Amino acid sequence: MTIQALLLSSSREGDSPYLQHTLPYIAPLTTGRRNWVFVPYAGISLGYDNYLTRVREGLASLNINISGIHEHSDPRQAIRDADGILVGGGNTFHLLHELYRYDLLHLIREEVAAGKPYIGWSAGSNVAGLSIRTTNDMPIIEPPSFTALGLLPFQLNPHYTDYQAPGHNGETRAQRLLEFTCVDPLTPVVGIQEGSALLREGDSLKLLGDKEGYLFKGEIQKQVIAAGSDLSAMLA
Repeated sequence: MTIQALLLSSSREGDSPYLQHTLPYIAPLTTGRRNWVFVPYAGISLGYDNYLTRVREGLASLNINISGIHEHSDPRQAIRDADGILVGGGNTFHLLHELYRYDLLHLIREEVAAGKPYIGWSAGSNVAGLSIRTTNDMPIIEPPSFTALGLLPFQLNPHYTDYQAPGHNGETRAQRLLEFTCVDPLTPVVGIQEGSALLREGDSLKLLGDKEGYLFKGEIQKQVIAAGSDLSAMLA
């Protein structure tokens, strides 16, 4: 089977309504797939039921059935029974902690490898990489490991921006990713800006949207990835 994974930088672009900019990217993956399970574990402060309602409203035009994994007595069976998997944003550490807690990590990896589509945004995209070591989030809880799904053989950094507010003296995102490449110079990191996404279909990988991405690896720092680029070579 062919891996299908859509990894969105964010749930919104600018002031657009929730998930609206994602609809053209998500719609093709829903063809012939009616029943989806949503994993809200990253949405701590929002509450899982509220989060589920928000996602249902945002994706209402797709005419798919979306259940929350927290509504099922057996989360693992919910993953098995679904036609596709949605994983939302929020806190990446809590998301990964819960995936380990319910023993879902290997199961999701196996289901996606067998052809079940995976759609994530923000934290949901972070966990699709090799590890969550390049998330932007605060480590509010300690998962058993930082090792993630590995749907892509590199690191992701969603919401990428190198903006530094006037008077703010903390490190920029580029400086933080430089730190990662200093301790792990062999593992690539791809930063994707809001409004963009990575789409993996088997051995094909593309940067979607009209914004450039950025590559960090060893001495390569903030190398521009043109919008629409074919990144399939990074899967080798």
